[in-house]
Amino acid sequence: MASGFFALLDDIAALMDDVVVMSKISTKKTAGILGDDLAVNAEKATGFLASRELPVLWAITKGSALNKLIILPIAFLLSAFAPWGVTLALILGGVYLAYEGVEKIYHFILHRRDDKNLQDEAGDVNLNLSEEEMMLEEKAKVKSAIFTDFILSVEIVIIALGTVIGKPILFQIMVVSIVAIIATIGVYGIVALIVRMDDFGLRLVKMNINKRSVSYLTGNLLINTLPWVIKSLSVIGTIALLLVSGGIFVHNIDFFHHFLIAIPSFLRDFIVGLLVGFGALLIVNAFSFIKKRLA
Repeated sequence: MASGFFALLDDIAALMDDVVVMSKISTKKTAGILGDDLAVNAEKATGFLASRELPVLWAITKGSALNKLIILPIAFLLSAFAPWGVTLALILGGVYLAYEGVEKIYHFILHRRDDKNLQDEAGDVNLNLSEEEMMLEEKAKVKSAIFTDFILSVEIVIIALGTVIGKPILFQIMVVSIVAIIATIGVYGIVALIVRMDDFGLRLVKMNINKRSVSYLTGNLLINTLPWVIKSLSVIGTIALLLVSGGIFVHNIDFFHHFLIAIPSFLRDFIVGLLVGFGALLIVNAFSFIKKRLA
């Protein structure tokens, strides 16, 4: 009886060792998409009043966790009973990401002059809005961030799942769930550090009023760097959307898999994402135009 108990413990230990090893492998394979996820969500989580940054980030983090709880069981069921559904979900999500990336470029080109309103230190908060309007805009941004996170989470889960296909279902659940937890805590933990970088810099400045001290110089560097970091996140996030979406099409659609094979893969992914996003934008704008005409 005792030997059977210890044998069970050995089996559990061996299983956990395998889970840890495969979790490391899965995390490495999703490292690229996690980097894109960080850039996109950091850009989404900025542009709020300083007092609302952490509450907004917490709301997005909770939405991201809920996304994972929804995606994980669906991914396991699709993988087991309808593998084609996984590919379809990836492609549809890729179309949305491509559209959002191109729409950002379109808005920047056509509406740049219209956006020259008073802004706070983050560079994106319109101070002309009333408190109620700011809250409505905040809710809209949070909703958009959670939806984008959902699309990116689908790909993270699918890529992680692909590394353990053929393993027992319990093993798949444990490995992919670990990757999902790392994706949520890691990404939004780093985002939180970014959006509070100026507060940390201010504390360093107050530690030593000597302008030549390390803490004073470091604090000022963090404070002065934050606006540039936030502005660059918008650009990086847009590029990441197009790279992620382009990669989805290249790896899951034969036509794009053999498209522009002579150029570097990252550049091909970007071009494919840009083309699909432009096509999606034309379709959306055409429907909007027809809807206005019929109204």
